[in-house]
Amino acid sequence: MGGAVSAGEDNDELIDNLKEAQYIRSELVEQAFRAIDRADYYLEEFKDNAYKDLAWKHGNIHLSAPCIYSEVMEALDLQPGLSFLNLGSGTGYLSSMVGLILGPFGVNHGVELHSDVIEYAKQKLDFFIKTSDSFDKFEFCEPSFVTGNCLEISPDCTQYDRVYCGAGVQKEHEDYMKNLLKVGGILVMPLEEKLTKITRTGPSAWETKKILAVSFAPLVQPNHADSGKSRLVHLPPVAVRSLQDLARIAIRGTIKKIIHQEALSRAGGGLKDPPRFKRRRLRRRRMETIVFLDKEVFASRLSSPSDDNNNSEEMEEERREEEETKPSELKPDPPINFLREKVLSLPLPDPLKYYLLYYREK
Repeated sequence: MGGAVSAGEDNDELIDNLKEAQYIRSELVEQAFRAIDRADYYLEEFKDNAYKDLAWKHGNIHLSAPCIYSEVMEALDLQPGLSFLNLGSGTGYLSSMVGLILGPFGVNHGVELHSDVIEYAKQKLDFFIKTSDSFDKFEFCEPSFVTGNCLEISPDCTQYDRVYCGAGVQKEHEDYMKNLLKVGGILVMPLEEKLTKITRTGPSAWETKKILAVSFAPLVQPNHADSGKSRLVHLPPVAVRSLQDLARIAIRGTIKKIIHQEALSRAGGGLKDPPRFKRRRLRRRRMETIVFLDKEVFASRLSSPSDDNNNSEEMEEERREEEETKPSELKPDPPINFLREKVLSLPLPDPLKYYLLYYREK
């Protein structure tokens, strides 16, 4: 699946392309996609493909195409404080983006069939928390992953506000998936070759909307050949945050408000968007002659002396522009983590500062 938008040179350009193609339509979803670099969830030797709108699979590790994830995120209609269940959570890329929107008082659970993928997801989550500046720009709902078959979830599990299944759901499992939802909840899943959004409007009432045609590998059916018994999947309990953790969240929130007010004062009452680096302007030549020869097409441009002069002037202008912009493009100012700077400047014991920063390395 994928290939709906052009590849990007980096994560931001990929998001720009998804926005232009209307796959990303809301500010919350855009912020989450920009905050987490898709390439961080690839193995090193495959990162050249990270910004293409294509699915990626290596062994048990799998990432859906960016256009699919963006449609899923938009369809889920995520809000802070909701509970989310990701069936087939894989690398944790989607769960981490969702966690940025849910905030500190949400619930973020994932079920993954393969234990090696769970370990991979935990490594990527740890890397994001310890090294990404985006972590300090949000209050994060950290995902919790459990190993098991998502068709064997314990019947006494809690219901969720939002559920996503990342594998093709057979028609006979549709009701099973629906029962994981609270009333008012939203379920997004591939059902009969269509990405489908189901809203639970009452105890026995549902609204169904087909979003787009998709092709997903089907859910793996439970295998009871070894013991003949079902291996029930027990989801993590909904934990109550400690008073100490609530204090950390409140202090970080207060510091962020102070930083925001200071930035407003410096900007004279309004925050300006950070400048985006200028991309190289491509010179497009008009094709004046098209020749058809043995089922092949050749396009050529008929030049004239005046054209040659114009081309020389254009090339000289582009050369000057490149020289002017080259220093800033090669050496952009490093991003400043204002929250970290503010916390480290507080008259507090170092252990408390590190606690407020979640013991982050960067």
